[in-house]
Amino acid sequence: MAILINESTRILVQGFTGKIGTFHAEDMIKYGSKVVGGVTPGKGGQKHLGLPVFNTVKEAVQETQADASIIFVPPAFAADSIMEAADAGIKYCVAITDGIPTQDMMKVKNFLRRFSDDKRMILTGPNCAGTISPGKSMLGIMPGHIYMPGNVGIVGRSGTLGYEAASQMKALGIGVSTSVGIGGDPINGSAHQVILAKFEKDPDTKVIMMIGEIGGPQEVEAGIYAKANMTKPVVAYIAGLTAPEGRRMGHAGAIISSASEGAAEKVSRLKDLGITICPTPAAMGETVAKVLAGL
Repeated sequence: MAILINESTRILVQGFTGKIGTFHAEDMIKYGSKVVGGVTPGKGGQKHLGLPVFNTVKEAVQETQADASIIFVPPAFAADSIMEAADAGIKYCVAITDGIPTQDMMKVKNFLRRFSDDKRMILTGPNCAGTISPGKSMLGIMPGHIYMPGNVGIVGRSGTLGYEAASQMKALGIGVSTSVGIGGDPINGSAHQVILAKFEKDPDTKVIMMIGEIGGPQEVEAGIYAKANMTKPVVAYIAGLTAPEGRRMGHAGAIISSASEGAAEKVSRLKDLGITICPTPAAMGETVAKVLAGL
């Protein structure tokens, strides 16, 4: 099995006809993802990459029965596109767009709360690499060839560290059930623990690799959740051990604003919570391998 997406997931590309949307839509189609169309306001009725283009997400969902979407819309319009997807009944949305204003994401979060739990769209991102269930479907911008199907779930704020983890594991003959990028912005659609809960319910995921970084409480909150609710082992790597206080490091959300948000503090708390810590980025694959061997 997999979480969030599989071979049956029907995908819409929002910002379909733009340069970036076109490039990554082609990649997803080549990978085998079931892309059923796209949305570009004002270009409805046209064909692009051999697929229909629609003016609105609601129209696209009605015509294609799409249940997932991916956002390649400029930052100023991305929040509206996310809310449009939710309103149209999309179940899972990946926001790739970087640079969405924080106030806009606050509006998105408040908008999603209007829906009941069973009808609320799951959002990952913004500023993320997307989600891939190897051999089944890719909803993102990652290099699909580095992911081998298997039983390790990956969730992380950093796309490139997620790639590195998958590559190291593949070299050791270890595959991935699903890899989820939740994004590096201060306000994202889903925290680590939301994805951990889904991996816990997935029978084919045996171990979870959690990749975090400085800034915010998400990783520690995920550790507290795992200790109280999970039966599966969690391995964590926290980037930023040498990051100076008060300086943003890469992601907009990667800034230490309190004493508890540094990498060393997070590592200490996670160790106390029973999480297996990966000491360096070069050891992600071997750390997961040791945990798998101990099951």
